[in-house]
Amino acid sequence: MGTHVIKMPDIGEGIAQVELVEWFVKVGDLIAEDQVVADVMTDKATVEIPSPVSGKVMALGGQPGEVMSVGSELIRIEVEGNGNHVDAPQAKAAETPPASQAPKQAAQEQPVPATLTPPASRPAAPLAPRQASDKPLASPAVRKRALDAGIELRYVHGSGPAGRILHEDLDAFLSQPQRAGEQPPSGYAKRTDSEQVPVIGLRRKIAQRMQDAKRRVAHFSYVEEIDVTALEALRQQLNSKHGQDRGKLTLLPFLVRALVVALRDFPQINATYDDEAQVITRHGAVHVGIATQGDNGLMVPVLRHAEAGNLWANAAEIARVANAARTNKASREELSGSTITLTSLGALGGIVSTPVVNTPEVAIVGVNRMVERPVVVDGQIMVRKMMNLSSSFDHRVVDGMDAALFIQAVRSLLEQPACLFVE
Repeated sequence: MGTHVIKMPDIGEGIAQVELVEWFVKVGDLIAEDQVVADVMTDKATVEIPSPVSGKVMALGGQPGEVMSVGSELIRIEVEGNGNHVDAPQAKAAETPPASQAPKQAAQEQPVPATLTPPASRPAAPLAPRQASDKPLASPAVRKRALDAGIELRYVHGSGPAGRILHEDLDAFLSQPQRAGEQPPSGYAKRTDSEQVPVIGLRRKIAQRMQDAKRRVAHFSYVEEIDVTALEALRQQLNSKHGQDRGKLTLLPFLVRALVVALRDFPQINATYDDEAQVITRHGAVHVGIATQGDNGLMVPVLRHAEAGNLWANAAEIARVANAARTNKASREELSGSTITLTSLGALGGIVSTPVVNTPEVAIVGVNRMVERPVVVDGQIMVRKMMNLSSSFDHRVVDGMDAALFIQAVRSLLEQPACLFVE
C-alpha cells in the first residue's frame, strides 16, 4: 500500500490562497476516482476538488474556514501501489494512532441521537400533551400563573375534576426536570441558549466585500418614483401573445433594456474604478450583475453583453445565470466582470433601500416593490402602478447631477416603454 497526497491546486488568476469551505469525506472513508472531496473558495467562486485516485482517506489537511496556500497538503489517501508520496519513518509513525485509541476515536465520531436524554432524567411514563385544539381546563388564576411562568397548559397534567389544572399541578410540573422533546419554548419563556455560527466560505466573502465597499466607496443614494402602469400593460400583453413560444417575461429584462439605452448618454456610469491605480475604465459593453440570493448568501452572476440581447434573450440568460448561482454551479467567469449591478427583492423590496455599490463598479440600481395607489394625473385622482428605484453611486466617480439625470432617463424610458425600442 502507498500514500497519495492531494495538494491544493493552482486555480489560476494568480490566486495564492483559497479558503477551505467544506469537506465531503472524513478520515476512514473509501473514496472513488473523480469523487469530490472538498469545496474551496476563491475571491470569486466556489471550486470543487476531486480526487484523482481511489483509496482510503488517511488525513485531512485543514478545517472548514481555514485559509490554505496553493501547494499545501489538502488530503492524504491510502492507495494500492506506491502512491506519490513517501513519509519519513518517524513522521509516519507519529501520524498513525495507537491501536488502543482507534475504538475511542471512532466512538467519538458517532453522532448522538438528538432524542437521547440521560437515564436519570428520562421519565418512566411521560404524559402525552393535549392536542393544540383541546383547551385545557383551568381557573383564571392558574392561567395567569402559567403565562407568567412561560408554561403551555396543554403540557400540564390536570388532577382536578374533568382534568382541571390546579395550582398543585403547576407546582408538580415546575418541579420536574426539563424533558427533551416534550415542551417547545413558549413565547414568554426565558431563554439562555446561544449559537455560534462561524463566518466562513461565501458568508465570509460577502462580509469582506461589503466591508471593503463601505470603507472605500463614497456612497450616495438617489430614490425616484416611477409610474409603471404602461410598462406592466405591455409586459402582460407580450406574455399573453408570446409567452408560450418565447417564455414569460418578468420586469427584469425591461429594466435591463432601460439601463442599456440610458447608459448610451451616461458612459461615466457604466464604468469600473481601480482606486489603487487611480484609473476609471468606461465600458462599451453593458455587463449587468444580477444580485441573486441563494441558500448560502448573496451572489452576483453576470448577464454579459446586455446591449446585444432582446427582451427574451436577456430574460433567458438572467434565469440561467441566476439559477446557476442559487445552485452553486456558477463558474468564476459567470460571477465576475460586471459593469453595473441590478438588485431586486421583488415583493419584499420595500419602499426605499440603500444598496451597496458592487466594487469596482460605480453604480447599482435597486428595484423596490410595485404597488397600486391613488395618484394625481392631470388634476384627476387615478389608481396607478407605482414603483421606486433606489440607486447608489460612487461619488468619487459619479457626480450627483449625473446620477439624477441618469435615473430620470431610466424613469422616462420605463414610463413610456415604446421608447425602449426606438433606435
